[in-house]
Amino acid sequence: MKTISVWFGLGLLALVGCNSDSDNDDEIVVPPPEPVAMAKVQIIHASPDAPKVNLILDGAEIAASVDYKVATGVTDITAGEHTAEVKAILPDSSTIDAFDAVTADFAEDTIYTVLAVGGLSAIEPLVLTRQDLPIAADRFRVQIVHAAPQAPMVDVYVTAPDANLSESSPLVTASFKESLDATSVEAGDYQIRITVAGDSSAVVFDSGTVTLAAGADLLIAAIENVGPGEQPVNLLIADDSGATELLDSVTPTSVRVVHASADAPAVDVVANDGFEQPLIADLAFGEFAGYVDLSSAAYNIKVVPTGEMAPAVIEADLELVAGIQYNVIALNTLELIEPLVVTADNRSVATEAKLRIIHGSPTAQNVDIYLVEPGASIDGATPALTDVAFKADTDFLSIAEGSYDVVVTPTGSTDAAIGPATITLTAGGIFTAIAVDGEGGGTPLGLILLDDFVTL
Repeated sequence: MKTISVWFGLGLLALVGCNSDSDNDDEIVVPPPEPVAMAKVQIIHASPDAPKVNLILDGAEIAASVDYKVATGVTDITAGEHTAEVKAILPDSSTIDAFDAVTADFAEDTIYTVLAVGGLSAIEPLVLTRQDLPIAADRFRVQIVHAAPQAPMVDVYVTAPDANLSESSPLVTASFKESLDATSVEAGDYQIRITVAGDSSAVVFDSGTVTLAAGADLLIAAIENVGPGEQPVNLLIADDSGATELLDSVTPTSVRVVHASADAPAVDVVANDGFEQPLIADLAFGEFAGYVDLSSAAYNIKVVPTGEMAPAVIEADLELVAGIQYNVIALNTLELIEPLVVTADNRSVATEAKLRIIHGSPTAQNVDIYLVEPGASIDGATPALTDVAFKADTDFLSIAEGSYDVVVTPTGSTDAAIGPATITLTAGGIFTAIAVDGEGGGTPLGLILLDDFVTL
């Protein structure tokens, strides 16, 4: 009976609602909701020596551990007042304000881009706006900003590929923090070149041919180059989803070779069978060659005894990518010698030292690595890294500036296999250490020190 009653009640309601003769003027009409006015925001880390940051909008974290050259996606927000904050992450994982919070009235149908620009000592927010308008089907929209604090005033040309710059006009001339308002451009193939202002022959960046797609809404920022190559800037291309770096068309790759095989003789390193002109000549155990710039390509690398063409104690095919710095480390015993190839991020960060340790000792088993105050005992101390295996790479660790004792022990033991070795780390420095066997092999173990360990 309960079910029948429910359906009967619903039927009466339906009859009342459908009665065309009804004179009932008291019907409740629910108006459609008012549309909510919306804006958009994107935040970009463009400070070349600042640490990773957390990005905060209205007190809520929208992105964590954002590194240089990284952008958030474009985020929808209600129009009105909002507050954006950028929190720099320190080596102990605490944070500080990179600069004062930015509070602004975000207008309807407007895209706001907040860039953290300048070196860390003078870091500041740069806020750019563009209207969030439809883009014609055969065009793209672009806004260009000079965000490289060390670069001078420049001319930016966006031309057909191989156009003569002396017969072209720059799309914008800008000093640091200056920008071009959003501009609609026909989609197609272009070449982006940057020159010293007023001198079209002084090209400092050349993209080569790039395809700019119809419908794209782009912000292009000239940012400082912190990788291989002589060009002072690269371009950061930000769209709705984030940002990608556009390198100069002739950006090289960069390679450093380290001889870490304790019982191997001095060697030559040969690229693509160029025995008459080795890439690196007469490299002995414990030595390394500074970074060598090469064109990005596939390479066959052979390591041979100095002055010889055979035997190749190491032979490896490497695909070297433009803009990447590589370390090729010859390690293990001569009988088992092999290359360990690791990439490097040698960007200096003003708030921290970057320390990297590589386990290159075939004699040592898995190890613990301690960083303690000089003279302090490791008894009862917690290792900075534990159970590190042969050929393991810690990658760069963020370490507070100061002096430390490094002690390497077999995992689970406090008996030192290496150290204590006192090291001094400075903020902004890059420090790499490779744990190796003693010369000829076996103990005592030692360290090959690289980067600012040997240049400061």
